[in-house]
Amino acid sequence: MGNISIDKTALARLLADSSGSHGTSYQQAFVELAATHRGQPPARIVPLLRAAADRALLGFTAADLGEQAEAISTGRPYELRISLT
Repeated sequence: MGNISIDKTALARLLADSSGSHGTSYQQAFVELAATHRGQPPARIVPLLRAAADRALLGFTAADLGEQAEAISTGRPYELRISLT
């Protein structure tokens, strides 16, 4: 499970069901990667997650992205705990 603390105004960049005008949310990008990259090595997935996080202006750590990539690779669920500031 990952943890991230974000400003409440950044929530739209994280969640897929938001109505923000920023483009693809990080959640949507994660779901798309999970659908297309299952079984791929995590090292191949991390740069894609980093690019999605950077586009969404979210500050995931390398460890966070590694955990997410491992979840995508293995197909196991990934839980993210969000704290709003």
